[in-house]
This record gives sequence, structure tokens and C-alpha cells, in this order.
Amino acid sequence: MTARPISETIASLMPHAKAELTELVAFQSVADPAQFPKSECEAAANWVADALRAEDFQDVALLDTPDGTQSVYGFLPGPADAPTVLLYAHYDVQPPLDESAWLSPPFELTERDGRWFGRGAADCKGGFIMHLLALRALKANGGVPVSVKVIAEGSEEQGTGGLERYAEAHPELLTADTIVIGDTGNFRVGLPTVTATLRGMTMLRVTLDTLEGNLHSGQFGGAAPDALAAMIQLLSSLRAEDGTTTVDGLATDAEWDGLQYAEAEFRKDAKVLDGVGLIGTGTVADRIWARPAVTVIGIDCPPVVGATPSLQASARAQVSLRVPPGQDAAEATELLTAHLKAHAPWGARVSVEQVGQGQPFRADTSSPAYTSMAQAMEAAYPGEKMQTSGMGGSIPLCNTLAALYPQAEILLIGLSEPEAQIHAVNESVSPEELERLSLAEALFLRNYAESKRA
Repeated sequence: MTARPISETIASLMPHAKAELTELVAFQSVADPAQFPKSECEAAANWVADALRAEDFQDVALLDTPDGTQSVYGFLPGPADAPTVLLYAHYDVQPPLDESAWLSPPFELTERDGRWFGRGAADCKGGFIMHLLALRALKANGGVPVSVKVIAEGSEEQGTGGLERYAEAHPELLTADTIVIGDTGNFRVGLPTVTATLRGMTMLRVTLDTLEGNLHSGQFGGAAPDALAAMIQLLSSLRAEDGTTTVDGLATDAEWDGLQYAEAEFRKDAKVLDGVGLIGTGTVADRIWARPAVTVIGIDCPPVVGATPSLQASARAQVSLRVPPGQDAAEATELLTAHLKAHAPWGARVSVEQVGQGQPFRADTSSPAYTSMAQAMEAAYPGEKMQTSGMGGSIPLCNTLAALYPQAEILLIGLSEPEAQIHAVNESVSPEELERLSLAEALFLRNYAESKRA
């Protein structure tokens, strides 16, 4: 059977897919009630559930996970004795950040320069639409040859671990022969890629207290310990002069031996300003896929507008540490906590709170499912071979699934290529990538079913 009928079906479904993605992007489904109403996530979850029911999924349910969010589950039975494939995406999104920096409203899907812009368009509402397109194309061309489970998570971006804990408490729910995580992306547009590794993550909030209350900087400055100045000095201890992460006891010299990332291409993808150097040492791939990376993602301090000449009595920051495969996230958390406590200047009182953690992940790319995916991607991207890369981000659920279902093969694909600018302003998805990856997934499901019958 050729790929052409399935390809033509998916092409014909793209206008409907755009309309659906427009509806799904419109939900402001940031899983943080301090920023957006919880009702937005609930409405998005119901939309996903209704979409599964419309495709004849059974046992569709909104799962109340321990972190107070909802994940959506559905089961589509396949032929007798067919293998089961779990398809994953998440419907929650990152906050839009500075809405004034968006060229179009973040929660309105907008077509511009051949791409569709909107928060979640690539990460990962587009991933859910990709799954729907693949299944619809198969249904229109002889039927879905495998049993399919779909799980759409509601709090992946917050890293609160609700779905992981739910899966651990209900291990029978997501059992499958193969798992396709639709939340990564091609190395670049047009180059079919599976992700072999993910960095894990730990998130800490650190608070420094030095005074009983704020003081006049003229009357007391120069002798009284300023908590904000102490925080700046503490955070600077997390990087060497060249920008390399420096957490006491944490190894930072691992090397990446797979697909390489040319520095010029990385500078362009990351939109590094002319004259500004990259940080760290080693190859770009070493730095973003094989080594830890610390980032200060937030500081509580007085804004410039309205600032007064005062010494700050207290300061707080949130620190993210990406943990590469081969390192344990729990151990990295302990090392980072110890570093923060040891390097606080002037005897400042330190308190550290953990707010998130996920283990790194490494896939077995020698498994049979990867052969089926390689064949599918070659057909979906004529003239290209499937590449294998790492990804610096984290998907904590991967390790949970690998531990619960050690026999299952796990593949990571998706729409978050560099031009998508996920987590940044003006996130977008390439409709061509959506079409091709939907075709690749459909062909993979067909190839995988045939391999199991052989």
C-alpha cells in the first residue's frame, strides 16, 4: 500500500484542522489559577473530550489528577489481537508573557508568513490535532489498524506531576505496546527527527532574609546587608565567567556524540544579537543536550517604576536546573540546594523550596518501532532520512511511563522545531510540518501494525 491515498486525505483535512486548532488555541489554558481562570483549562479539556467522542473513542473521561487539573483519556479499539499504541499530547500552555510583544493576539490563531501563530499552536495543542489527523486519515483508508489510547495532559507546562502520580495509582490505564509522545519536534523544518534524549528538571525557590524591614539606603547603606544585593551575588555563583553552569558537585563535562548543531545555525535559531557570545564550552549539542544548565527564571524585587531609595530586607528568586541523561534529578536537587545555602553571602538567612522536578529520559532507538517510524518519515519527507537528536527540555511523564511499562517502546516526535519559538512570544506552527508529521504518524501506525503481524 502506498502513502499517496493517506497523504491526499490529510491534505484535504487541513482546512478543518486549522479551524479546530483555532478553537483550541482560543482557550487560555494556562494551568495556573493565579494567572488565568481554571475554567479556561476545564473548557479546553471538554473540547478535547468532545473531539475524541466525535472520533468514536470509548471510555472518554476527564481524569481529576492530584495536582487539581484534568487530563483527558480515550480508547479506540482496533482489530482483534492488534497492538495498542498510546498517543500523548498536552492541552495546557505556557503563559503568553508580554502580550504587547505579540504581533497578533496570543490566543487567536493567525496566519502570517506561511505559519499559524498562537500560544499552543505547536506546544502542544497542535500535537493533539496531529494525532486526530493521523487517525482520521487511517479511518478514511481502510481503518485504524491498531488499538489507540489517547491521553491529553492538563498541567505539563507547570511541571506539577499530576498525571505522573495518577498513572502510578492507575497503572493499567495507559499500558501500551508503543507510546508516541507528540511533544517534541524536528531538528529543523523539513528534516524528520525523533528525539532520543530529554533533560530532566528541578525547580527551586530561594528566599534570602537579612533585615527585619526595609531601610533608608542613605542612612544605612554601606553597612546594612541588602537582601537583593545578596541575592544577586548568590545567583552569580551559579555560573562561571564563561557562562558554564557551576553547581558544587555537579558534573558539567559530558559530550554529545550524535547529530551536531552548528553554532551559526544555533545563533540564528536562538536569535542571539550580533556581537553577543554564546555561553559555556564544548559543542552546542554538548551544552544543550548533554550538560546541566541553570536558569534564573524569576526574581521578586521592586520594579524600576516607583522604586524608592531603600535597602531590601528580603529577596526571592526561582531557579530552574536542567538535568541531562546520566544524572539523577533528585541528586541534582540536593546539590543545588546545598550550593544555594553554602554560597549565600554575609550570613543571610536562606530558605529553599522545591516546586517541581522531573527525571531525564533516554529512549532505546534500536527498538523495532523506530524502524517503522523511520520508514514512515522517509515516505512523509521524500528524499530525507530520519534523524535522531536530543532535546534540552523536559517531559517528566516519559520516565514515569518507562518505569510503569518497561516493555513499551517510546518515540518522541512533534511540531516544536526552532522556528516555532515555543515558550516565547509569537509561538507558531508550520502547517506543512503539521501535514507531514500527521502523515508520518499515520504511516507509522500502519507500518507498526504490519510489523506485529509479520
